[in-house]
Amino acid sequence: MHAGRTLVIDTATEACSVALFEGGDCVAGEWRMLGRGHAENLVPMIAALPERGRATRIAVALGPGSFTGVRVGIAAARALGLAWGAEVLGYPTPALVAAMARAQAGALPITVAMTGGHGEWFVARYDAEGGEVSPVGSLRPDVAAAGADDLVAGNQAAALVAARGTGRSIELWPDARAFALLSEGDLQSPAPMYGRPPDAKVAAR
Repeated sequence: MHAGRTLVIDTATEACSVALFEGGDCVAGEWRMLGRGHAENLVPMIAALPERGRATRIAVALGPGSFTGVRVGIAAARALGLAWGAEVLGYPTPALVAAMARAQAGALPITVAMTGGHGEWFVARYDAEGGEVSPVGSLRPDVAAAGADDLVAGNQAAALVAARGTGRSIELWPDARAFALLSEGDLQSPAPMYGRPPDAKVAAR
């Protein structure tokens, strides 16, 4: 675990959260269910942290989730990283949700199911140690249910278990304050993960 101070920003879903870590210890943080308005809420939430959130490393949720939320978080992380001379890294949203679920349920295979677009869900599968079994994809509910593990976590977990007809669900939203549950191997370059192509395409010339 990083020995210095880490600011964590998570705005990839309808939830918005920030946290400040000293090593592996969360010293301050806040979680809000916003739906919309991440851009307006994020900066005041960071400013309310000790020393206005200043850190030597910034970790930001990469999605997939809300296109706008993903962009807001990464833009803020990059801007602060530039201003502070801080390292900027990202983590996949499903990896954090899976880690939060393992903290509750123990070392079990987990399917993560989060709200996607056009009636689909963002779905990823992880083994009992947190290794990625299948990368995140945007799936129809029936397809997601057919390949799910017995334990499902995320804000669409109950719906997936209902569609499958069996299993256990843990309703979860990502929370920056749970960042220490991730491994250093979950961190990567801060490139957005959208999970599906954009709705609007640039017209070909």
